[in-house]
Amino acid sequence: MQSTRTLTDKLFLVIKGLGMGAANKVPGVSGGVVAFVAGFYEEFIYSLQKVNGKAFKLLINGRFKSFFRYINGRFLSLLFLGMIVSYFSVSKILDYLIVNYELYIWSVFFGMIVGSIYYIGKDFDGWCNKTILSVCIGIIIGVSISFLDPATQNDNLWFVFLCGMISVTGMTLPGFSGSFILILLGNYVLLLVDSVNALYDTIFDIFTGDFSFTNNLERIRMLKVLGVFTLGSVAGLVTFSHILNYVLKHFRNITLSLLMGFIIGSLGVVWPWKETIYKTTESGLLILDSRGEKIIENYTRFIPKMQSETYIAAVYILFGILIVLALEWYGKKTRKING
Repeated sequence: MQSTRTLTDKLFLVIKGLGMGAANKVPGVSGGVVAFVAGFYEEFIYSLQKVNGKAFKLLINGRFKSFFRYINGRFLSLLFLGMIVSYFSVSKILDYLIVNYELYIWSVFFGMIVGSIYYIGKDFDGWCNKTILSVCIGIIIGVSISFLDPATQNDNLWFVFLCGMISVTGMTLPGFSGSFILILLGNYVLLLVDSVNALYDTIFDIFTGDFSFTNNLERIRMLKVLGVFTLGSVAGLVTFSHILNYVLKHFRNITLSLLMGFIIGSLGVVWPWKETIYKTTESGLLILDSRGEKIIENYTRFIPKMQSETYIAAVYILFGILIVLALEWYGKKTRKING
């Protein structure tokens, strides 16, 4: 699966990682969709499932080059580099844009999901009663998830580990938003905001020679939480990739139709015209996170009025569709070059 990659290929892999990382952080958007439409989803799943007993034997025996080659290490390392960079850069920009240009950003995401449905459906030729049923089940699950009420925050480390395993489905299952799952589990702010900020602050302190954070119990707790969440995410990635690789090999059409259903169902989460519901106390006061910002609880969706703002949003939806078509074009071009 691993082939010789040019400098341009490597750069585009990092950019794809940036896209996956940014998509994974936004509630309602799935990094797996980016992988799917950019044409590297199956290589991604295949590479992850190579992290197995044989890989660990190579690692333990000190055969690092063989280990790296076996797991398609160049592909995975460049992709994950992009994701890591994204969490400290692109996703921060997205946070700002969602706060200040919410309707238009959600419109772009909505267009990208619509484009993804078109991309997956246009070449799918395995329609039968089973695949139609799979699509319907996927839609029902996707829509049902979008209307669930979130739980309360829980920093128990075993639960945090479970959150890592579950939320990472957004990378392996197109249409399943890992960040939205974290909102439903009550731990979005804890795991994707507070703990990430704690790591960012710690790295900054280390580079400036300030090690006083070692006496900061809250900072240490946040770093522990992030560490356990990361372990859970890695465990989930490896586990789900093995399962997905198996079902893609043996039940390809049913699996693809189910994924299509998940993506269609996720349109309810990214519907642009919605009002944000924030968490409040029983007396109606807003509950703020550690940064003093309002905590999202859920959304109330509505049909928009025909006005200039709505027409502009429609243009952004078309722009989102064009982004996916561009990714599809690039994915086809890459597959032709590689073989």
